[in-house]
Amino acid sequence: MSSVLSADPVLQQVDRGFEDSLGRLCDLLRIPSVSTDPAYKGDVRRAADWLVRELSGLGFDASVRETAGHPAVVAHHPGPGGQDVPHILYYGHYDVQPAEPLELWNSPPFEPAIVEAEHGRRIVARGAVDDKGQVMTFIEAFRAWHAVHGTLPIRVTVLLEGEEETGSPNLLPFLKANAEELKADVCVITDTNAWNIDTPAITTRLRGLLYVEATLHGPSHDLHSGMFGGAVLNPINALTRILGQIHDEDGRVRFPGFYDDVAEPTDEEKAMWRDLGFDESAFLAGVGLKTPVGEAGRSALERLWSRPTCDINGIWGGYTGEGSKTVIASKASAKLSCRLVPAQDPEKILAGIKSFLEERTPADGRWEFTVFGRSPGVQVPTDSPYLRAAMAGLGDVFANKPALVGSGGSIPVGGYIRQALGFDSIFVGFGLEDDRIHSPNEKFEVKCLHNGIRSHAAMLARFAAL
Repeated sequence: MSSVLSADPVLQQVDRGFEDSLGRLCDLLRIPSVSTDPAYKGDVRRAADWLVRELSGLGFDASVRETAGHPAVVAHHPGPGGQDVPHILYYGHYDVQPAEPLELWNSPPFEPAIVEAEHGRRIVARGAVDDKGQVMTFIEAFRAWHAVHGTLPIRVTVLLEGEEETGSPNLLPFLKANAEELKADVCVITDTNAWNIDTPAITTRLRGLLYVEATLHGPSHDLHSGMFGGAVLNPINALTRILGQIHDEDGRVRFPGFYDDVAEPTDEEKAMWRDLGFDESAFLAGVGLKTPVGEAGRSALERLWSRPTCDINGIWGGYTGEGSKTVIASKASAKLSCRLVPAQDPEKILAGIKSFLEERTPADGRWEFTVFGRSPGVQVPTDSPYLRAAMAGLGDVFANKPALVGSGGSIPVGGYIRQALGFDSIFVGFGLEDDRIHSPNEKFEVKCLHNGIRSHAAMLARFAAL
């Protein structure tokens, strides 16, 4: 590598100090920073304080920053003094999902267990991969650089969020309020997956999200189904009938204007996706299924990465307890999530959903809508020198060439950073598809943690060489 400060001794330091790095991750995992449950509010702040102490010990000017909810952590490192070097913003989140149902864990969720598995050791704990383990990949890379060279080869700002698992309600206002302080050349986001344990990946497109609850109101109160059944509006009957019309026979969503701004993937992208060798049968078998569904005439990766969707995530009304209660409910509700591709406007899609449902409103029915989240899809330019530098850094660590992939999931921060700060992000992560994020027995392969630290150490040198 050609940079003023060599990465080779840093990589050796990563290897020498790896067991200590693993121990520090376990210390962080023991803090139950569950952001959605007020009972853990003190633990969320304790995790933020822990991270500030760690970053401060590596030469960062680090502090806990208040928001209207849980705090953020912001830290700055000047890099090598007196040199014109790139400035990179690193983003991650330190909050975690609730651990329930606790009875399904093989070990206590906030007492990390190191167990032997197919790929060697793995860490089992809530937050192991999402996102504490991934955050520690770049923090431990900073530590190795600091130990060898006493500094970092570039300027670095770190932003760690404490509300990602609750939808980042205060992130965009925080970015806008602190836009000048957080200004950088590019953002590195480590909250995604590798292609497999031996093949790194950079995610160049992510779908956005619109999450809506729709409630159809009917009678003024619940009614006896014998005295009123067949003579009055039943909101559950009407709602299920309407929801059954969302998709046509080819799997396409029927909301007006839904596909207006959807761009086809390029022939080059389709060729790259074919070359990845995605095994759709294994993908389905992993969740106990055999038969693919979705838009007709599309490959699985096209449907997951480049096409928008609408799914019913919950539906309820009337009596759902034990035994029987024969009522016609006064209302029925459903939760709908739309995964949106880049260029789709969440507000336009919301208007289409409302129009679709209202056009089908039964006599005497009325709708009530609640929006829980809306974020645009993200597409990252693949010709960025920073993305090429990141790929080169990954190539310094892995034998396999990095894959450029898409993601069916949503990470709102990428769009927020483009909107509020005006620059792009590089999504490079080291998780695996089977890491059970948000589920009992969440895990992170120790090999992935080690490779992640080495990769960030190498990428720092590649960024410095720009």
